[in-house]
Amino acid sequence: MSERLGPILDHELSEAQRAAAQEIIAGPRGAVYGPFVPLLRSPELMAHAQRMGEYLRFRSAIGGRLSELAILVTARQWDQQVEWAIHAPIAAQVGIPSSVIAAIAARERPADMLVDEAVVHDFCVELHEHKTVSDRVYADALALFGEHGVVDLIGINGYYTLLAMVMNTARTSVPEEGDWRMPDQVERKLASPPARSSVRNNIR
Repeated sequence: MSERLGPILDHELSEAQRAAAQEIIAGPRGAVYGPFVPLLRSPELMAHAQRMGEYLRFRSAIGGRLSELAILVTARQWDQQVEWAIHAPIAAQVGIPSSVIAAIAARERPADMLVDEAVVHDFCVELHEHKTVSDRVYADALALFGEHGVVDLIGINGYYTLLAMVMNTARTSVPEEGDWRMPDQVERKLASPPARSSVRNNIR
């Protein structure tokens, strides 16, 4: 499948797009890549989103190691290969064991997680799969992270779900380099909508 919202040529950028791109380049990310390529079509949205993401990824109350774990669970839930390819090696670098990463990729509950990793994993899986969190898992997260940490954990799930939605819709290209891929990716066949005349033909 071809990419729908690929890179914009430099000479085609509007002033607003150029300013939003420069803000990302000047920050800790250092470049416009991944979800920010399609998001650049809406520069104000991208600017607000990247600022929230910068906090959640680099300064969240649960810390970088657990943030990366939550990002991987979200990427797996949304079958988002770009998100996975970017964050699986980062998760390994900050201390998430390769066995835990492999289990998440296989949609299995890792057997050898630390207590805080298990709480984050179960919180994220419940939130994605059940659209809520059980009393037991919520209490465990609250005891470990406090209300600030719980809200940041919810935010990480929501923010990276937004990015996954953007990239899945845009068919963002997976980075060529690196060996991190989610195995056995299942192609979801979208049901064809009922035949109808073009929307543009109905606009008068």
